[in-house]
Amino acid sequence: MCRCSSLFLFPCFRKIIKPKEINMNIFQKSKEGIITPEVEAISGYEDVPVSSLMDSFSKGEVAIFKNRNRDIKPVAVGKGLRTKVNANIGSSPDMFNIDIELEKLKTAVEYGADTVMDLSTGGNIRDFRKKILEESSVPLGTVPIYEVAVSMVSRKKSIIDMKIGDYLEIIKRQAEDGVDYMTIHSGVTMQSLESLRSQQRIIGITSRGGSMLSEWISRNKKENPLYEYYDEILDILADYNIVISLGDGLRPGCISDASDRGQVHEMIILGDLARRARERGVQAIIEGPGHVPLDMIADNMRLEKSLCDNAPYYVLGPLVTDIAPGYDHITSAIGGAIAAASGADFLCYVTPAEHLRLPTVEDVKEGVIASKIAAHAADLVKLRSKAIEWDNDMSRARKKRDWQEMFRLSIDKGKAEKYRSEIPSGKDDQCSMCGEFCAIKNKLDDNNL
Repeated sequence: MCRCSSLFLFPCFRKIIKPKEINMNIFQKSKEGIITPEVEAISGYEDVPVSSLMDSFSKGEVAIFKNRNRDIKPVAVGKGLRTKVNANIGSSPDMFNIDIELEKLKTAVEYGADTVMDLSTGGNIRDFRKKILEESSVPLGTVPIYEVAVSMVSRKKSIIDMKIGDYLEIIKRQAEDGVDYMTIHSGVTMQSLESLRSQQRIIGITSRGGSMLSEWISRNKKENPLYEYYDEILDILADYNIVISLGDGLRPGCISDASDRGQVHEMIILGDLARRARERGVQAIIEGPGHVPLDMIADNMRLEKSLCDNAPYYVLGPLVTDIAPGYDHITSAIGGAIAAASGADFLCYVTPAEHLRLPTVEDVKEGVIASKIAAHAADLVKLRSKAIEWDNDMSRARKKRDWQEMFRLSIDKGKAEKYRSEIPSGKDDQCSMCGEFCAIKNKLDDNNL
């Protein structure tokens, strides 16, 4: 690659970035056949040929997270890439200690979160966000409607008093601060809410953003301003190379509400919004459920890919049962593995504290690990040869009873070492489950079998 000031020549595409193209974002450049440093970096990280990555990226089948104002390693989700994991952190109106949230950030990244989202609704939200951005080495996502709501309350107003100017101001501020992707609930419309009402739900709307905008629409008897002024939102995001994460404000909040008219109607709208985003030079991913029974998960994944032109799919879990408070990191890992193996590209973790309280640092660790296991299990299906070597290395270490190598390869090295330290001394070549009857220890040489 040849460099000349800020101009790059990429021989394989025979194209030079011209002065008029300098202000284009990386997605817009991909449509012109320009390979940016971010694309080259992702190609190397993911071991994917630049040509195939460019094809998927320019079509909107891959999204790359990196605000133009941030100097971080880019992260990509989508077709042909490893399944990624997001960890949510952030304050609540009752608990807003920035030091604790920064410790959660550190823990999430240490255990493998590919991105984090700041969902703060308490304290000085912008100050929190700036500190998280300063400390985070991974892309950061936000849900702007939360900051808008907190801002309205500080002015002794309700969310129903929100004007589009209030929302656009927050989006612009977050973009300037360096946010890499934003959840925008433009799919909650008068029509999608009518579809929701036509089919009785047990829980109703469980998305905070979805409930806020539902109330705004109902009280003002007007269309969702995030839908009506969608192009204005896109223009801001395009300027900063921010990925729009099209929020599923009508996602099911329990198993019995899955795949109903409200969810599907919103998904159809999100597909159209994703198309409009791509046409305006903005990368789009689609957010999905939620709570989904096992037999519906694969169909939900296929539906999104069909309706949204193979846009990357970002799912919360999904949780496969509603009866396990305290263990929802497990219910979501089960659903997440099936979802990702069936086409989901990006998993949002769920912690053991889900439905109960704000997660602790330990909850964050457990949530990330559970989702990373689900993501890797899915990659063994989707990316077979690229993913399986990690497992094969572990198997070889187990065959040799090489504990140190097993610890090194473990997704949670500390826990593995702790468990191993609790066996009786003098038993270095076996575990305490089988002892001297260890099948691997007593096995004949492979050549003699």
